[in-house]
Amino acid sequence: MSLALKHVGVLVDVTRCIGCNQCIEACVVENDLGELRHTPQQAPDGLSDRRFAAIVESPQGAYVRKACRHCLQPACVSVCPVGAMYQTPEGVVLYDYAKCMGCRYCMMACPYGIPRYEWGSTAPRVRKCNLCYERLQNGQLPACVEACPEQALLFGERDELLLEARRRLERSPNKYLPVVYGEQELGGTSVLYISPEPLDFLGFHGAPGDQPYPELTWNWLSRTPSVALAMGGLMTGLFWVIGRRMQAEEKRAARNTSSSHEA
Repeated sequence: MSLALKHVGVLVDVTRCIGCNQCIEACVVENDLGELRHTPQQAPDGLSDRRFAAIVESPQGAYVRKACRHCLQPACVSVCPVGAMYQTPEGVVLYDYAKCMGCRYCMMACPYGIPRYEWGSTAPRVRKCNLCYERLQNGQLPACVEACPEQALLFGERDELLLEARRRLERSPNKYLPVVYGEQELGGTSVLYISPEPLDFLGFHGAPGDQPYPELTWNWLSRTPSVALAMGGLMTGLFWVIGRRMQAEEKRAARNTSSSHEA
């Protein structure tokens, strides 16, 4: 396993999850997230700026892992005006804090409601699962996959994961619903699910269907108040101007240093 893979992903087999939370604990340790701080903005699903994944209980009582889906055509990337959200060649959706201007469009655009904001920080970031990208670069499995004692999480190339998911559905048709969640919804996701019950509560509800979200982005933004859009444009402009000034100052300082050395 290495990043020579074409497009990576994770297959989640809901029938194998026992709700032990070892995958969550491994994520906390790997990302140095520390103890959970409960805030008024924290959602009941357990995700927060200190928890990139959570085990939620379905309406029928199954344990289901919830985290970033790493969409094939991510809406969070398409709406980010400064490129702070971006996608690697392997399909992993990452976040660059140095570029972020705090508009939080990515949070509003995500169809699965995944990214969370550090509301209590003086220098807040958008936080979510990064599929342990640094571990992947070192030839390791994501921490959650490595930690799962029941092998409910399987990492690999997305195409191979789809084949494995279909094999399991064919071998045990009475065990699973005849669908691979994430195969086509909203253009498809890198995190796939097979389950004995519907996963509508995770956002796999078929609306607006299989159409990728980036194609719907401008229709969605057109419903945003014009004042908010104008403010977003202003913030983008200020961000660019400030960045240009900082670059100019760095070049000027470098020239001054060079001149002093020559003198």
